[in-house]
Amino acid sequence: MTKKQLMRIADALERISPMPAPAPDFAAATAFVWQPDPDRLVPVARVNRVDVRLLIGVDRSRDTLMANTAQFAAGLPANNALLWGARGMGKSSLVKAIHGALQADYPALKIVEVQREDLPSIGRCLALLRGAQERFILFCDDLSFGHDDAHYKSLKAVLDGGIEGRPDNVVLYATSNRRHLMLRDMIENERSTAISPSEAVEEKVSLSDRFGLWLGFHPCDQDEYLAMIRGYCDAYDVAIDDATLRAEAIEWQATRGSRSGRVAWQYFIDLAGRKGVCVT
Repeated sequence: MTKKQLMRIADALERISPMPAPAPDFAAATAFVWQPDPDRLVPVARVNRVDVRLLIGVDRSRDTLMANTAQFAAGLPANNALLWGARGMGKSSLVKAIHGALQADYPALKIVEVQREDLPSIGRCLALLRGAQERFILFCDDLSFGHDDAHYKSLKAVLDGGIEGRPDNVVLYATSNRRHLMLRDMIENERSTAISPSEAVEEKVSLSDRFGLWLGFHPCDQDEYLAMIRGYCDAYDVAIDDATLRAEAIEWQATRGSRSGRVAWQYFIDLAGRKGVCVT
């Protein structure tokens, strides 16, 4: 066998079993994104988030998640959290905002975003975080599972921890539009067609039960919607009278066919642009 052939075999073996990822420099940033193949934690220079005080209509969820996160940051016991409910009502914004709000008091608190499609590699991510001095919020946005989706099995490594247990310095926060992380008609269909209906979706549905905190987000009413926009205007010094704001904001939501925190922010961005105000 020639030297060239040996080198090709060695390269192929390295691709199959890549070298362990180097220890990250956690002092480089407050936030990271997990990216596998090759495994690495990419620092985020600037986190896309809003001030937690600008999140209107989610007071109970905000206070509960803030207390849980502060406990975790202080080295005390804390629960994994599932933020579920109406789309556009600030689930992911709340996670990022709370992390930002606690950064000054707890500089060792980091947030690591993991994409749903990268869940099969989550064990390797935990290996990098385990034993570090910092504490990590593992954040998975828009989590849900389809009929033949086996990614949920990887998530159990974070929620249950397997034989090693979940690292003491890691907590999982996930957001989903679905309370049980599956479509309701998918649950009913599997129950009605399975040989053992009671066990057909037990494994997937019970996954949400493994979150210690369930925080529900519900559609906002018109007063909350207008209060969100007024809060943005005041925070970014965008001048507009109440009557004009009300008329324009209601027209904006009518054209969108929905009313939510996301729609409020989209109207505000349009308004700020027309007013010549830069929003950073």
